[in-house]
Amino acid sequence: MKRTTFYIMFFQLFVLFTACKKEIMSYEGKEGVYFAMRHGTNEYLPDLWPYQPFTDIDFVRMSTDEIDFPVKVMITGPSKTYDRIYRVEVNPDSTTAILGQHYEALKDQYILPAGAVSAQVNVRLKRTADLEEKPVTLGLKLVATKDFALSFPEWHSIPSLNSGTVVPQFDATLHSLNINDVMVQPAVWSGSLQPGNRESGLFGVFSRRKMEFLAEYLGLKYEDFGAAETMPMARMMLIASDATKVLVKRYNEGKPVLEDDGRLMWMGTVPWTSYLGVPWVPGG
Repeated sequence: MKRTTFYIMFFQLFVLFTACKKEIMSYEGKEGVYFAMRHGTNEYLPDLWPYQPFTDIDFVRMSTDEIDFPVKVMITGPSKTYDRIYRVEVNPDSTTAILGQHYEALKDQYILPAGAVSAQVNVRLKRTADLEEKPVTLGLKLVATKDFALSFPEWHSIPSLNSGTVVPQFDATLHSLNINDVMVQPAVWSGSLQPGNRESGLFGVFSRRKMEFLAEYLGLKYEDFGAAETMPMARMMLIASDATKVLVKRYNEGKPVLEDDGRLMWMGTVPWTSYLGVPWVPGG
């Protein structure tokens, strides 16, 4: 009986050891590189966000005219005790951005430091006036080197990474940066257009000119209007009141604030009516 018990225990230990050995097997595939970009902003659930083949760069949310945008690159295979070289190039098939105007040239090669399994490529992007009207795309592609092949040309989404937008399948050796400075109406905006194209509400019709006015005179930012938490109704009412004072003051000084179509800017309780597309006529 004791001998039987001993064999059973030995067999269980053998199975356990074999299973553990399988779990810690070293990586046996090719050593390569792939883009590992994720859009998640929830710092408490970083592992729920899926990998993406594109990233939107919204200059309208930034207070700078140039940025060094980090693009993350990861490797398959183990880390090494020495530096290795990987390459990233502009993909002409998916690029409408103009070199020197929308972005600066990439380096000829990049270094993955010893001991690292990931790195980032900082791409210098530029804010230009044309981005207010038409977005551009900067396509990037990884290029094989003596140190790295290309991993996951057919990346399949991971079922557990299901927050936000999920792209079922894409080429992880390619990544697109969609660059724009288009200012659309933010999530929280109390204003509307009534029949006859008449502005109403607290803020009236949204426009880039109106947001620039709020930033210049009241110190507001576009992102302040991104959620009810940062822009509750009470705050919007105060903003409308302060904006009215500024607009009336400018009008009385003979320096009225105009929209792009020439009409008087309308907000809050200004003593004039505003119709979209109808320019203001001095003395009219």
